[in-house]
Amino acid sequence: MAISLKQLIDYCDTLLTPDKYRDYCPNGLQVEGGNEVSRIISGVTASQALLDRAVELEADLILVHHGYFWKGEAEPVTGMKKRRLQTLLNHDISLVAYHLPLDGHPLLGNNAQLAEKLGLKVQGGLEPDNPLSIGLTGCLDRPLSGSEFSQRIKTALDREVLHIEGGPEQIATVGWCTGAAQGYIEKAAALGVDAFISGEISEPTVHFARELGIHYFAAGHHATERYGVQALGEHLAGTFNLEHEFIDIKNPV
Repeated sequence: MAISLKQLIDYCDTLLTPDKYRDYCPNGLQVEGGNEVSRIISGVTASQALLDRAVELEADLILVHHGYFWKGEAEPVTGMKKRRLQTLLNHDISLVAYHLPLDGHPLLGNNAQLAEKLGLKVQGGLEPDNPLSIGLTGCLDRPLSGSEFSQRIKTALDREVLHIEGGPEQIATVGWCTGAAQGYIEKAAALGVDAFISGEISEPTVHFARELGIHYFAAGHHATERYGVQALGEHLAGTFNLEHEFIDIKNPV
């Protein structure tokens, strides 16, 4: 079955409300392809490797979390940017990207999906007074030691986890925000949770964890953001009877 590109984008924009977010890139349709969509390929980032797989699989639309046209990037369409856009245009494939709106969606978002993967019960936002808070807070089904929780994350995400010990012996409450959200550790500590999870880590994060008395887990930018785009792709496939396949282009970051 096929759906018009416009109908699909209108539905996604209504579902994810991108106009409510102040983001670093355009959300929604970034590159226009054919007028109809029947096969969607999703992935975390619109890399050349993902584009090439989409061409092989005869996709009509590529759905990603990290798309193009970021604030501050070089504007000329040359080199890598030219090759990527040329691939899309030559094969009439649409590129659709949702960044912060896909982090923040309460059901399909990266943070909501990460909670399901890790067995976390959502209790609120990292910014309680902000209705668009993309980070979340919650609790474990049972208290775990730092090493036990690290192992749970490793098993769930199938990747090594960097654990900085700074909190209590038992972890019961957790804050988390996927991707490059290590800067939220201070917000998490101010809320009194025992641990904070994000994707990336910076040099100061180690000292913050130790001095603020909070466990910190760096679980990978790519690894923590694989699940929102999969959930959205599956949702669209089920809603409109479309084909969908998630392609995981491995990334150690």
